[in-house]
Amino acid sequence: MFDFGVPLLRLLPAETAHTVTIRALAAGIAPRTRPADPPSLATKLWGLNFPNPIGLAAGFDKNAEVPDAMLAFGFGFVEAGTITPLPQKGNPKPRLFRLPEDRAVINRLGFNGGGLEPAAQRLALRHNQPGIVGANIGKNRDTQDDIGDYVQGVRVLAPLADYLTVNISSPNTPGLRDLQRRSMVMRLIGELLEARQKATPHHAPPLLVKIAPDLTAEERVDLAEAALSTDIDGLIVSNTTVARPASLQSRSAHEPGGLSGKPLFAASTALVAEMYRLTSGRVPIIGVGGIASGADAYKKIRAGASLVQLYSALVFHGPGLVQDIARDLAALLARDGFTSISAAVGADAHLPSTTPHGL
Repeated sequence: MFDFGVPLLRLLPAETAHTVTIRALAAGIAPRTRPADPPSLATKLWGLNFPNPIGLAAGFDKNAEVPDAMLAFGFGFVEAGTITPLPQKGNPKPRLFRLPEDRAVINRLGFNGGGLEPAAQRLALRHNQPGIVGANIGKNRDTQDDIGDYVQGVRVLAPLADYLTVNISSPNTPGLRDLQRRSMVMRLIGELLEARQKATPHHAPPLLVKIAPDLTAEERVDLAEAALSTDIDGLIVSNTTVARPASLQSRSAHEPGGLSGKPLFAASTALVAEMYRLTSGRVPIIGVGGIASGADAYKKIRAGASLVQLYSALVFHGPGLVQDIARDLAALLARDGFTSISAAVGADAHLPSTTPHGL
């Protein structure tokens, strides 16, 4: 994970390398001060001041163990999780695979983690400290009450996180993606907004929904309409894909699970653009999927993303990549005459000039 240690970590099985990385970060192996951000990268969304728009996607820090260490590498925000109410082991190992020739990763982890209680305790310890940290919530595999699991996550974590993400799009928990159907997602959002209001009546954190890249055209329209007709604060586009592009070359390319990294970039960016268009730019979007450079981040932003997230690229490039992306993104903004991130959001969308960007 650290730039100098990335080649050594690649000698270990993927999940072992990840565990070693988390333990090292928890032990204090991280920069003592975060790098300075180019002023043009600062952006404000949902009342939160992001020093830059580059976030760490959920899946890396599943148990909220090292958010501050990752912020120190230069991330503008960090998303912990996915956090389920009860601890669970996840799917059988091996369940995490590098695809080096494709700069990609396949995972079928299955929401492995320590559960809500220890994650909440860690977030409580860092509450009110500098840095934006969100919490990604999910349901337990064997729950009898899908919506109840999410309600519990909101109830416990809303007072502790800067924003909440509702994960209904992982391909590794049976039945989870069914919650993206219009009737189910409308009911889910309604109950979660009510739970958020009860948990945080005076300062409610933004509530976002993370969607899959494998939706049908009808499902995309349904989700856009659901986002517009509720008080949902944003969309995260997108989760991993179950598709397997014909271009994949790595030995593990056809392992079951969710594919992330470079092969997902084009499809996820197209989905950002489509959801931005379907919502007329009125619902802020965090763009995720295949970002490995400033140019990649910039394409997501011009497609309609107000913020971006990455994870898989760190496996191959190390955390120094974050500063490289920030530097190059600032240069691209300046090249095109943009003085801020918000000015570039949706620049390629060709929406009417009166359409707000959700900022």
